[in-house]
Amino acid sequence: MSYDKNNIFAKILRGEAPAVKVHEDTKTLAFMDLFPQSKGHTLIIPKYEAETILDCPPDMLQTLILMTQRIAKAVDKAIKPDGLLIAQFNRPAAGQSVPHLHFHVMPRYTGQVLKTHFAAGNKADEKELQDFAAKIKAAL
Repeated sequence: MSYDKNNIFAKILRGEAPAVKVHEDTKTLAFMDLFPQSKGHTLIIPKYEAETILDCPPDMLQTLILMTQRIAKAVDKAIKPDGLLIAQFNRPAAGQSVPHLHFHVMPRYTGQVLKTHFAAGNKADEKELQDFAAKIKAAL
């Protein structure tokens, strides 16, 4: 299977699609999910053309998981949820909706039901995303 250079995350990396960025370095990008399943839902992607975890070289994967942990710690410090769900899906049958390797950091609260991803009307308010991003950046 070849990498789809027109997926939304590839477009974000090229600056062709907007994103509310939390952190960026030479190998990774963290940004707010536009269709959050919980408030503060953050995504971490490699700046490498990998569709799934199976396509990612070990050194890039190591960098990506370490950044995921760093972002998770910042989300935890900034938002103070009861828990954190860290998820990673591979291929559509497993729930992957964008064909670019990514990790989800989702704040969880006792009794909270996660929203359905990409549900109608579930797109987040831009101002709210900016506010969460600012809090997470400050906690980095």
